[in-house]
Formats: sequence, C-alpha cells, structure tokens
Amino acid sequence: MNHPIFRYLVLFLLILSNVFLSGCWDRQELNDLALVTAAGIDKKSDGTIELTVLTIVPKGEIVQQGTGGSSSVKTFVRKATGKTLAEAMSKLQEILPRQIFWGICKVFIIDEEVAKDGIGSHIDFIMRYPQIRESTNIFISSVKAKKVLSLLPPLERDISEVLRELVSLKIGMDVSTKDLAEMMISESGDLGVPWIKILPPEKGKGKQTIAYITGTAIFKKDKMIGHIDDSVTRGVLWLRDEIELSTVSLKPEETDGYISLKSLNVKTELIPKIENGKWKIVFKATTENDIIQNSTPLDASNPKVANKLQKLLEKRIEKKVEVALHVVQKDMKADIFGFAEAFHRKYPKIWKREKNNWDKIYPDVEVSYDIKSHVRRQGMNSINPKFPKNEVKEE
Repeated sequence: MNHPIFRYLVLFLLILSNVFLSGCWDRQELNDLALVTAAGIDKKSDGTIELTVLTIVPKGEIVQQGTGGSSSVKTFVRKATGKTLAEAMSKLQEILPRQIFWGICKVFIIDEEVAKDGIGSHIDFIMRYPQIRESTNIFISSVKAKKVLSLLPPLERDISEVLRELVSLKIGMDVSTKDLAEMMISESGDLGVPWIKILPPEKGKGKQTIAYITGTAIFKKDKMIGHIDDSVTRGVLWLRDEIELSTVSLKPEETDGYISLKSLNVKTELIPKIENGKWKIVFKATTENDIIQNSTPLDASNPKVANKLQKLLEKRIEKKVEVALHVVQKDMKADIFGFAEAFHRKYPKIWKREKNNWDKIYPDVEVSYDIKSHVRRQGMNSINPKFPKNEVKEE
C-alpha cells in the first residue's frame, strides 16, 4: 500500500476527478431573475388566455438603483396572452428582460369566466411546470385576476402575502395546486376552491385595499357551477373535517344576552352505510369548547348551564351542516364533502358496480348526525360581574 506507484495513482485520480466537478456552471444570479410571487389567469374577449404576473425587486437592488434605501419592496405587474397558458408564459418571457422564476410563487388567481369554461388544462400545466410548487394556493376571483394583482395592500408587501395570511387563518377552504389535482382525480371529481372579492377601498384610497376570502366556488368536474357564501362554507368545513377556528354565540332560552364559545379541539368523521339498498352517511363530530364571553345572568360553572350550552351548540352545528348539504348536495349536486371516497373505502365491490350511477345516487344520500359537544373551561369568571349575586341564575 505504501508503494510509490500506488501513491502516484491516487494523486492522479484525485486530479482527474476535478475535471468532472461541475462547479457553478448553471448558477442563476438574483439580479438576473424576475421573481414571481403571484399569477392570474383571465379570459380575453377573443377567447385567448391572459396571464398576469406580480413580480418583486429585492430590497438590495432597490438600494443599488438609488431609491435611498427605502424599506419597501418594489413590485410590478406584467401580462401576456396566448391560446394556452404555456404559450402565454412564453410570450410573457419575451417582454421581460430577466428569466422568469416561479419558485416563490405563492398564489394563482383564476377569473370566474375562466373557471366556468373549465380549469383542467390550466391545472395540468401548473402541475407539470417544474418550478411551480405544489403548495401554491389557488383562488377563484369574482373580478378579473389582473385587477386583484394590481391592488396595493396597506399592511402586507403585496396581494400574495394577504391571501396566504388569510388562508393560514383557516377562515375558509385552503386549496393548493396539489389539493386541487387530488380532488380532480378523486372518485367524484367535484371541487371546492376559495372564492375571493375585492374589499371596497376607503374614500380617496384608490387601489389601496385587499382581496378577501368570502366563500367557496363550487365545481362539477373542472367547471364552476356557482359559489356559496361564508356561512354555508362553514358547514362544508365541518363535513370535510377542516374546522380549526370556530366561535359561536348562543342565546339560552328564558334569559337575556348571549354566551360565546370558542371551539379548540374539533374532530369530525363521515361513516358510510348501505342498508336495504339505501346509501347513508353518519356525520360524527366531537368538540371541546371554552366560554370566552358571558353576557347573561347565568352561572357558567353550573353543570346544568354547561349541559344546556352543549345541547344548543350541537343543534347549531347540525343546522350548519344541514344548510351546507341543502345547498351543495341537493341544489348543486356537487360532492365536495368526500362522500364518494367514504363509500369507496368501505364498500369497494359495491362502489365498483355503482360508480357510474353516483351522480344519481349522491343527491339522495341520507345524512344522520352523531354530535357530541363539551364545555371544558368557563374562563376566569363564570359569572358576568355586572350582575349582583342575587340576580345570578343557576340554570
């Protein structure tokens, strides 16, 4: 092993290996890239697709450009048209002096008109394009996407930050490109996507406003058939086991005021049953809640009061779910709840036989309820301090 020839051979191999080191031959400098944070898809009057992108200029470059070192981030909007999304992207590159970089794109906004024509081909391109992340959020807009992208939010850097922050609050559906693709290839193929509108700006503020989530766009397969408001969306979230934040104000009978509860731990489940040829779903839910406000003279620490609140909350949840089922299942006939997957998992043989009849079966699926609600904590005060002790009610 210490022979001189062996040492020379090792040295030769080490020198030779350097030839195959790639180094930084394919590097991309930041100042050579157009960083896209959000994109929008609109339909032109001639039927072509208009792709709009919101890009940012990093802070360091702003200083170099002589803007006095402002802490604000410069953003600008560019757009291009094409017969397909891929063609529009190619044309967009022609009018941007920098290489378009999609790696930090957080949001894709699709115009309502495009959604009604069908989004399948657009999602296909988004999923295939290697730079666009699967975690990018999808939204359907009631106005042109390019109008939303041109807004100037008063608090956040740009509209992509606003929408991502709103999604993280779990006030509506949270749908990424991956989630959307999975819904499109699911047993039902029906979709639910966050529905956004522009918040009217204050007088004289112009574009200084935001877009906000105000419901859910409903799709049969890849075509939008309508949308539901915030209230109905809450029922959808209960059915999909996606409720994370929920505050409910209840009015006990024979008393003035309200008691507000916050749900901290929620778990829901869809249990499918086929009995005597009838397809049924049991909606099972358990919740743990804290009392966060009591404007009634009731003593919230009393077990009888807690029991009444639990029953009232169970009825409220059932009502929310019933409304969502009436609108989405009965009227729109769209299965965005996952009923098809539930039956497929439990009854694979029957599902294989009846799959092609699902559109006829689904609207008539009966839903029953098994809801258990628990009040765990009453807060620092179980009694509203404005009521004297002699006015406090035990139940």
